Amino acid sequence: MKALLCRQLGPPAALAVEDLPDPVPGPGEAVVDVHFAGLNFFDTLIIEGKYQVKPALPFSPGGEFSGVVSALGAGANSLRVGERVAGYSGYGAARQRIACPVSHLTALPANLSFEKAAGLCVTYGTALHALRQRAGLRKGETLAVLGAAGGVGVAAVEIGALLGAEVIACASSPEKLEFARQMGARHGVDYSAVSLKDELKRLTNGNGVDVVFDPVGGDLTEAALRAMAWKGRLLIIGFAAGPIPRPPLNLVLLKGCDIRGVFWGDFIRREAALHQGNLAEIFRWAADGALSAHVQAVFPLAQAASALGLLASRKAQGKLLLRP
Repeated sequence: MKALLCRQLGPPAALAVEDLPDPVPGPGEAVVDVHFAGLNFFDTLIIEGKYQVKPALPFSPGGEFSGVVSALGAGANSLRVGERVAGYSGYGAARQRIACPVSHLTALPANLSFEKAAGLCVTYGTALHALRQRAGLRKGETLAVLGAAGGVGVAAVEIGALLGAEVIACASSPEKLEFARQMGARHGVDYSAVSLKDELKRLTNGNGVDVVFDPVGGDLTEAALRAMAWKGRLLIIGFAAGPIPRPPLNLVLLKGCDIRGVFWGDFIRREAALHQGNLAEIFRWAADGALSAHVQAVFPLAQAASALGLLASRKAQGKLLLRP
């Protein structure tokens, strides 16, 4: 089988497509013939050794995928050969076949395509966990989404709108904001042109924002914190901008607000039942058309460096996929 391999830590250009033996399923595992592998921002970090997960070399990037079960190991009784599935692997999906525990796989509704399903687990799973379990987002509350045109940002915009929030998309260009509006945002803030804090306060009539979804970090985190409402919740998703922010904690005291971490990768291990419930709802929404599961582009394995470059430069709008 063909696999995209990282043999030494470094930039995307160092990745290479190689031939590997087909995997064999162990106990409780399935082998999936991969139709699409989803890329996420953390893939740009993991290949350089800058992510909290550090696989042994060599490894394949790609933390999620869709495909068809082609073999089952002993005790893997919850699925059948030929079943259409999507799954989360953390890494390793940028290859033609992958072996993983059946507990990491979800059967697909008949009317959900492989292409849309490949990008649901990580971004939409993160967004729903953040907004429901961590923020307790309520209907009618205001939700500001930073990086609103990226993969996880789009997911937060769509799910926030589905949960009944008034969504304010925050991004770095008018084009990105227009895309976010198409995904369900009511308002837009171009933080490359105006003060994020001032504009969020203006859009909420001076009351501030109830929930901020922040996968960006850098200077934007403190600006968003300064625009929080009383008892607001600032969700820390990641640090796409690079620097990890260190906001003054007196702001948390004065606003009676919370800063809440969102570590989806550990949530799915510690609270597996909640995670499976979230995924079931996400896949149902996507199959019914309530979620767009928007895919911007599909790349062959040989062009993975181009796809990862779009993620690293924060130029992606929605999901980028590889087709092994």
